[in-house]
Amino acid sequence: MQRILMSGSLAGPAFAIIVTTCLVSGTASGATVGKSAGYKLVPHQAVYDMKLGEKEDNSGISGLSGRMVYEFTGNACEGYSVNFRFVTRFQNADGGSQVTDLQTTSFEEPQAESYQFLSKTFVDQELVEESKGKATAGTQTKTINLKAPSEKSLEIGHEVLFPTEHLLTILESAENGVPFISADIYDGAESGEKVYATTTVIGSKTVSPVKADTEDPDAPLAGLNYWPVTVAYFDPGAEDATGELTPVYQLSFWLFQNGVSGHLTLDYGDFTIKGKMAALELHEDTGCPQ
Repeated sequence: MQRILMSGSLAGPAFAIIVTTCLVSGTASGATVGKSAGYKLVPHQAVYDMKLGEKEDNSGISGLSGRMVYEFTGNACEGYSVNFRFVTRFQNADGGSQVTDLQTTSFEEPQAESYQFLSKTFVDQELVEESKGKATAGTQTKTINLKAPSEKSLEIGHEVLFPTEHLLTILESAENGVPFISADIYDGAESGEKVYATTTVIGSKTVSPVKADTEDPDAPLAGLNYWPVTVAYFDPGAEDATGELTPVYQLSFWLFQNGVSGHLTLDYGDFTIKGKMAALELHEDTGCPQ
């Protein structure tokens, strides 16, 4: 999933997805696992209806509704494209409301050689944040060339994962029974300069309970394996008074073997957002050109 943040609010769920060295099962680099994974991520478009889950009295939110659209295309030979939109209406305790609209597009080259992105956040139809740029992998580091919000170049660690690379790492780990992953993630969000630390907890493999001969939106996932996954996102350097890092938020979901996600929960500490699949289209997987 795309990494999803409520930014000063929503700034591109991740549903993204930390330490300076990515470890899988204490030995393998997450980047290496992701690049070597033989999984086929199915091209698809998924639509999720979003609503307010649990909330605390101090959250300041009395109601929430929204819709998320996630379109994933491409293959391991030509690269992967993501088009993502998340529109949310918030109501506060005083009766006021605000509409947040996050729109992102990205392209990740095969073997995570580069990652191009454009992310825009609108609040009540006013553009409040934009990031645009390209990150390119070198032998020792990854170089980010930003075009917006301003032109700038910076370096990040070579071990930092791009979003699809991270997804493949999770799938590889899930199939191998690895229950825990720690990785640094870059997706171009928040002015294009932020690297997030993540920890991922992977549950036991389960067969989808959905029946194929029903009208359920997720009926195309009938019979597929999935894993319950929780990804916690941290802002390195934002330790509390005790020196501990607390998650900026956590994303929980069912990750199916073909890369589709369902049963979403976004936990921001004082409130949660629940996502239920409203529509799913699996597109033809053309595979790699012969």
